[in-house]
Amino acid sequence: MQYDITILTQAEYVNPTEKNVYIDNVLLEDQLIIDALEAKGLKVYRTNWDNPDFDWSSTKYVLFRAIWDYFDRFPEFSKWLEEVSQKTKLINPAEQIIWNMDKHYLADLEKAGVNIVKTNFVEIGDTRTLKQAIVDSGWEDVILKPAVSGAARHTYKIKQGEADQHEAIFAALIAEEAMLIQPFLKNITTKGEVSFMVFGGKYSHAVLKKAKAGDFRVQDDHGGTLHEYEASPQEIEFVQNVMAKCKTVPVYGRVDVTWDNNENLALVELEIIEPELWFRESKKTPTMFAEAVVKFINK
Repeated sequence: MQYDITILTQAEYVNPTEKNVYIDNVLLEDQLIIDALEAKGLKVYRTNWDNPDFDWSSTKYVLFRAIWDYFDRFPEFSKWLEEVSQKTKLINPAEQIIWNMDKHYLADLEKAGVNIVKTNFVEIGDTRTLKQAIVDSGWEDVILKPAVSGAARHTYKIKQGEADQHEAIFAALIAEEAMLIQPFLKNITTKGEVSFMVFGGKYSHAVLKKAKAGDFRVQDDHGGTLHEYEASPQEIEFVQNVMAKCKTVPVYGRVDVTWDNNENLALVELEIIEPELWFRESKKTPTMFAEAVVKFINK
């Protein structure tokens, strides 16, 4: 069997025997994409990225969706990515995925003129204590997180004078992976964070994510909530510019934005590997997404 596009997920979401709201949303989102792509005349399949029995040369393209276990299996995923990119084409392309897996991409976008959340990179093997690294940053309350991560893995809010409580975990992490230190932005807990979906370089829709009381993490894994959001012309211009500053414009992606401590729009993260895109929040978007995919494969 030959397929035009194979949608990638993780094994738990292929044929789940147990259902919950979280899994139902994954299945719904994928089905909306499948329906939209099939409406364009494409033959679509769906499987887990680590399926050892699937012949990757049997599909013209693979499309990354809920592969949300990849950052916990990074060495394995990196090897798989290298191998599969020799057998088929990736959406988004392999070079973009590799670039986006490591948050050092933020520095590239900052150099290109994008206002990012200010970031200090602490590289593997740095011999400074966490306390010294925070002092060197010049910021008081900070966020510490890995350069390769997702779902707020090893993400900590550290108040001034509390570095000692995190020295052990920092020492263990920095021996194995690069870390980021960023100033804590008060607007994360007041205004929240907005996710803007962009397909083929064009803004599609947005959702507002807010942390639960007493927390700063907006992900639903940590009790965050989702709200409707109407993007302003300034915000649309900002997120489309983020996409335009990539080496090549991604087929699809999510631009996570908040307001920095100077009340300016600031890029938190650019997600072009496996972002949740909330198709269920906007009926027009699966078709818009499919059109961007078709344009990419026909160019």
